[in-house]
Amino acid sequence: MSKQILIEALRKLGHTASAAGEAVDAITAAISKDLKKTQKFSIPGFGSFHVSKRAARMGRNPRTGEPLKIRASKNVRFKAGAKLKGSL
Repeated sequence: MSKQILIEALRKLGHTASAAGEAVDAITAAISKDLKKTQKFSIPGFGSFHVSKRAARMGRNPRTGEPLKIRASKNVRFKAGAKLKGSL
């Protein structure tokens, strides 16, 4: 799904394209802010997002086979809720 599809869905409810775009931007900003603050965000029935941490580790360059250090990182994971799973 793209941002444009969400904007079109909001336009069908009677919002202008600019207002719908601002609403989508506000939603994504709120999710990002809450993930930074609490490490989790959920929408009941739809699903939940949570921050997952990966430790630093050693890897290999696939081209040369040389070992290299992969830095620690944070990623966002999504787990679908029961209603979303049921609708599939």
